[in-house]
Amino acid sequence: MSKIRVTQVKSQIGRLKNQKRTLEALGLRKMNQTVEHEATPSIVGMVNTIKHLVSVEEVK
Repeated sequence: MSKIRVTQVKSQIGRLKNQKRTLEALGLRKMNQTVEHEATPSIVGMVNTIKHLVSVEEVK
C-alpha cells in the first residue's frame, strides 16, 4: 500500500462536528500539523470528507 501525508492547512473553528471529529481521528489537532497514513479506502474517505481543510501528498 502507498502512504499519504496529510497536513492541516485551515482551522477547524466553525466547522461541522463530523469534520472536527474526522480531523481528530486522523491525528490532526493543530494548524500545519502533518501525519502519515496508509492509503486505505477508509482513510481516503476520511480525507475526502475534509479535503477543504487539508493538503494531501503521496509519499514514496
